[in-house]
Amino acid sequence: MIVYGRNPVHEAIRGPRSVHRIWATKNAAREPWVAGAGVPVVVSGAEEIEHRCASPDHQGICAEVSAFHYAGAEELLAAERPLIVVLDQIQDPQNLGAICRSAECAGATGVVIAERRSAEVTPAVCKASAGAVEHLPIARVRNIADFLREAKGAGVWCYGADGGAPLSYEAVDFDGPVAIVLGSEGRGLRPRVASACDVLVAIPLRGRIGSLSVGAAAAVLLYAAASESAASA
Repeated sequence: MIVYGRNPVHEAIRGPRSVHRIWATKNAAREPWVAGAGVPVVVSGAEEIEHRCASPDHQGICAEVSAFHYAGAEELLAAERPLIVVLDQIQDPQNLGAICRSAECAGATGVVIAERRSAEVTPAVCKASAGAVEHLPIARVRNIADFLREAKGAGVWCYGADGGAPLSYEAVDFDGPVAIVLGSEGRGLRPRVASACDVLVAIPLRGRIGSLSVGAAAAVLLYAAASESAASA
């Protein structure tokens, strides 16, 4: 896999994946974290880097790294007081990357995505996450609703985000093991996934726009849950 952009390459160097080679412009190659990475660095022009990573958003650097390793869903459920983000058919790489960035920054245990009809970890997701995927366990499951039932059996309380729900997230006690479940923009949670949640919650909208992006909604709910967990620790 070729990852690109300053943060994704930097975090790949710091993370568990093997970095085989870096291509960088002269200026980028002088950065101490590049020169000291212990990885072969090929000084290249911007056009060559763009050709290698197939994106103009490379910021003068890209790297060849080993394949992304997905975690097992059981690993996430086995954590002490897990905080898990569960995504139902999030297909936009930018949304997946943004959610992973918020999840990693909030200290979430990990993210669960479906094997089908879902974005997977690609170079575009790495870039959108600012490299957060290098430090965040991400699991793929065959069926989201079935996973939620497993989570509930493991003592995890599952909160589904639904703009039409009568209960505000502000009225929820997020203390304890928690899964935050988010659906795709526009469609939201599928009925079977929504019915597998313990509670559906809404984020109150106080402006004129009718909805938040799924990435923004994830950040709001993650920090609400993380704050409750930190307060009770």
